[in-house]
Amino acid sequence: MNGKFLAGAVIYAKDIQRVSQFYCELAELPITHQEPDYVVLESPNFQLTVVAAAPTIADKITISSPPERRENTAIKLCFPVMSLVVARKIAVQLGGKLNDPEREWLFQGSKVCDAADPEGNIFQVRVSEF
Repeated sequence: MNGKFLAGAVIYAKDIQRVSQFYCELAELPITHQEPDYVVLESPNFQLTVVAAAPTIADKITISSPPERRENTAIKLCFPVMSLVVARKIAVQLGGKLNDPEREWLFQGSKVCDAADPEGNIFQVRVSEF
């Protein structure tokens, strides 16, 4: 990110490459920096850092297929997408899943859908114009 930091989030992951690629493609956040233990993805207004979970924690995590959803968290990340239909296809191709269309809803002028990434982390996608 060139300039002032505006907003961001950190996700701890067992497989930082897979999770980073997921958000790169689904949320259209380009990877701007990579190190062995973290990956930075960013747009002009938001930075997402995917950090490798500590080995003592990562060794205890089992990722099933499809991944078990980790819904017991106080924070849910939200990303804008151009189309829920396209986002749903991309998510499945990359090991995640958007909820089915009948579970979409309207919120403050956006069509909204919850989803899970390849490690089961819950996030939300929103389409402003539908």
